[in-house]
Amino acid sequence: MTDSTVFDQDYLRDPHEVFARLREQGPVTPTATAHGVKIWLVTRYDDVKAAMTDPRISKAFAGNLEVFKANELEGGDSRGAAAVVPDNMLFSDPPDHTRLRRIAVKAFTAGRIRALRPRIEQISARLLDPLGTEFDLLEDYAIPLPAMVIGELLGVPEADWPRLIRLSGTAIEGSAHDPAEVVAAAQETLAYLTDLCAAKRADPADDLISAMVAVHDEDGGIDDVELISTSWVLMVAGHETTVHLIGNGMRALLAHPAQMARLRADPALLPDAIEEFLRYDGPVATGTYRYTTEPVTIGGVDIPAGQLIVVCLLSANRDAARYEDAGRFDITRKPAQHLTFGHGVHYCLGAPLARVEGEVAFRHLLERFPGLRPAVPIDRLTWRPGMLMHGLTALPVRTRP
Repeated sequence: MTDSTVFDQDYLRDPHEVFARLREQGPVTPTATAHGVKIWLVTRYDDVKAAMTDPRISKAFAGNLEVFKANELEGGDSRGAAAVVPDNMLFSDPPDHTRLRRIAVKAFTAGRIRALRPRIEQISARLLDPLGTEFDLLEDYAIPLPAMVIGELLGVPEADWPRLIRLSGTAIEGSAHDPAEVVAAAQETLAYLTDLCAAKRADPADDLISAMVAVHDEDGGIDDVELISTSWVLMVAGHETTVHLIGNGMRALLAHPAQMARLRADPALLPDAIEEFLRYDGPVATGTYRYTTEPVTIGGVDIPAGQLIVVCLLSANRDAARYEDAGRFDITRKPAQHLTFGHGVHYCLGAPLARVEGEVAFRHLLERFPGLRPAVPIDRLTWRPGMLMHGLTALPVRTRP
């Protein structure tokens, strides 16, 4: 087991090149997080897909956070990793996962998402209206849009939306922050949501947290801790993924002007384009932590029990064994069949919302700014540090030559 990390400066320069090398070297790579916790990276499509449904590879960390401590290397610090795995459907297995997801699904309905589209359109227009001829598409649009949408969906007061952005950014990418900072952000988030859930119980509204509180009070299928931590998952996951869907997708279009021109000429291609954005440069680099409850073999590699497993979705989506010409960006590619939203029982509950937000965002950006172009050379754009998310630090654009 190596004590170095693959998530280094080479990875920041070109994560796809690093993952291509790892896929070529073997199906599984032993490495470490930036904070010295040993992990096993699964990089090939078929192995990633299989690992996400293997019952011997668990996400149920409740009562078993010592697995992080046990995998610390000398000088390592697992506090940040352990701080972001409270009791919720993201970090649970059936039957607990089934029960928690069923309750969230009752509130997070397709009808609620459809009804939200006009409001997403309004929020998008509100953000785009004041923009000048040059702006940072991430800071001025892609970051606030999903934060405002998920804030409204959950029932977070508008005055607290900036706080939501700050807390979710720290929580979702703990590997890029000091562990003490991650712990503090997790504690602040859970304290905030505890107060918010209490407020919704006292004065319910037409929002997701109020709906989950009602389910909690009616059938008792979820306890207070699970209610709060499930709200946490929806808040965090509902923001960062869409930020980088928009940012990475627009970067791909700006780097491939012929593809952008084709999409402008035929807006009916947008749903397929969204799927290619998600495959080609998806917003999620790796899945969240899993661990082996007994010895497993992945791609012929034997892994003992008690090991942390990280599936590399970004790598799987560029696997040449799965996709013809995998490194080519093609908005007409059919079928995309990417793994960005996961696979199996943990398939992302918010995928329909992310797709709706993406469709609104790209339609508005392409309609409003026919001359949209990068304000700096594409090869000067930089990726954010971290293991979980895959997104840019900034995306400066201009709307005129």
